[in-house]
Amino acid sequence: MTPLFPIPKNHAQRFVLHNEVHARAPFILNLPVRASHLALLLSNEEKLSERQHLITLCERFGVVPPEKDADHFAAAFNSFKIRWEQHGEFSTYSFYVHDTPTDIFSDAALKKVPVDWLSQLPGQVIVASHAAIIFAEDINYRETTEDLSTLSDYFEGNQVIGSKVTGGAAAVFTDFRIHVDGFSRFLIVNNALRSEQAGRLVQRLFDIEVYRVMALMAFPIARKLYPALNKSDRQLYSITNAMTMPDNNDAELLDELTTLAAEVENYISSNHFRFAAASAYYQLVDQRINDLREVRIQGIQTLGEFLKRRLEPAINTCESISHRFTSLSKRVSNASQLLRTRVDIIIERQNQGLLTSMALRAKMQLRMQQMVEGISMVAITYYAASIIGKITEALHVLGLKVNPELIEGVSIPFIFIIIYFSTQRIHKIIASTTE
Repeated sequence: MTPLFPIPKNHAQRFVLHNEVHARAPFILNLPVRASHLALLLSNEEKLSERQHLITLCERFGVVPPEKDADHFAAAFNSFKIRWEQHGEFSTYSFYVHDTPTDIFSDAALKKVPVDWLSQLPGQVIVASHAAIIFAEDINYRETTEDLSTLSDYFEGNQVIGSKVTGGAAAVFTDFRIHVDGFSRFLIVNNALRSEQAGRLVQRLFDIEVYRVMALMAFPIARKLYPALNKSDRQLYSITNAMTMPDNNDAELLDELTTLAAEVENYISSNHFRFAAASAYYQLVDQRINDLREVRIQGIQTLGEFLKRRLEPAINTCESISHRFTSLSKRVSNASQLLRTRVDIIIERQNQGLLTSMALRAKMQLRMQQMVEGISMVAITYYAASIIGKITEALHVLGLKVNPELIEGVSIPFIFIIIYFSTQRIHKIIASTTE
């Protein structure tokens, strides 16, 4: 009996993370075998309904359905096996049948699946493919022969692409075309495949078919964005060229730059995911091709050679458009910073001129205030002396021997001195309270 050790309690995700390496394991296939594969793009609502649709199939055949939060499922039904996987953007269904009919691709594995259930699958088909693993003697295939016309018949006379794979244990052939039934085809000639190898090989071929199509979903977007990119590039050139002119309107140029920056960022944010996904899918295609361990068959292209020649230009176009938009965004940002700096300098100069004008105006107001203050002192002295003159006249009328005019005249300098020092005192009080 295995001893139990007194170790600390397990992390909540320990077993889930540990068993992740065993998730989505390929089927162990009994040869010969036929397979059909569907990849469907789904919305969030359709992702919720497809699990219930799968449960309906399980209930029909009395099979234990997938768990509530499962994102993959595999089971054997009466006459076929099914493998379901839910990915970020799409879901895949693989159907397997263990026999080899006379017409390999006409009598596909998908014919074993209930028609009513199949027709109600949620989503839109992005990839549909058939595959068949057969023995070399069943089709009179010989590795030494250079005549591949018999293989071409399985692909409606199209040019065949293929190679030896998995160390020569099998040979894979396809034409990478969608045939009249709406499916692409893979013909796998078995030389010495083991059951485990067969499951991995079929899964890799289906992955290549799905991931190459998903990688190309960014290509139409890249071609659509190309005119918009050139237009934005020319607009930026016009703005930066206008910035060098001495009589330009910086405020208008800044508004144009802001609008252009918003448009470019909108293009980037709207399509960043698609371009990033294209790069990731292309890496997966390259990885799956490397996993095949292809060996050339004289006279035909290998799968990797064919796909690289067709896929790489499209992926490079997508990467180029994405890189150019990112570069354009940086250039717009740099131009905006330069223009804002220049506008700030102009505004600062205007502010300095305004402050100088305000200082001069304040100085003039001070001079006028001082002049008015001097006039006010004279007026106050005049009225104070007049009051004193009136008082002395009244005293003279009452019988006092005083000369009103003399007293009024003598009081003027004294009144002026008192008013002057009173004003200076007020100035000192105001100065002390504002400091």
